Amino acid sequence: MDKLLEIDWDSVFIPSSSVAEIFVRGTLTYLVVLAYFRAFRRGTGQLNISDLLLVTLVSDAAQNAMAGTYESVTEGVVLVGTLVFWDYLINWLGYRSVFFNRVASPEPALLIKDGVLQRQTMKRELLTEDELKGILRENGVEDYTTVKLCYLEGSGNVSVIEKK
Repeated sequence: MDKLLEIDWDSVFIPSSSVAEIFVRGTLTYLVVLAYFRAFRRGTGQLNISDLLLVTLVSDAAQNAMAGTYESVTEGVVLVGTLVFWDYLINWLGYRSVFFNRVASPEPALLIKDGVLQRQTMKRELLTEDELKGILRENGVEDYTTVKLCYLEGSGNVSVIEKK
């Protein structure tokens, strides 16, 4: 019975691997996954099932690369702190620097100009006409021919300017 209540405090708080190694692993994994998402993914302001699945699978796949094998709470805290640090730093640099802002968030993509669908842009963004029409309806627009400009913003949101 006493064994059930015993806690090995050394294994809880003393890292089994180097804190510097955890920081480097977390940094490299974060930057590679950020570059991947920046290059290949651009949402439309909301997550769908495939986006959630992708994020879940990437996090599971990246876990071993980031953490190796660790058992202590300290190692987990260092790893989470590393990820939060890089997320904050990238956002801060994007706010302070035009260069990092361009790296951190894509330029807006023109989807509609003067009521005409920009099909090349839609193709590049993997956005179907039906998906765009649904997004327009969510923004209170019934017919895309009444739209002066429509952009897919770097944040994934869609902005719509109707003709007067």
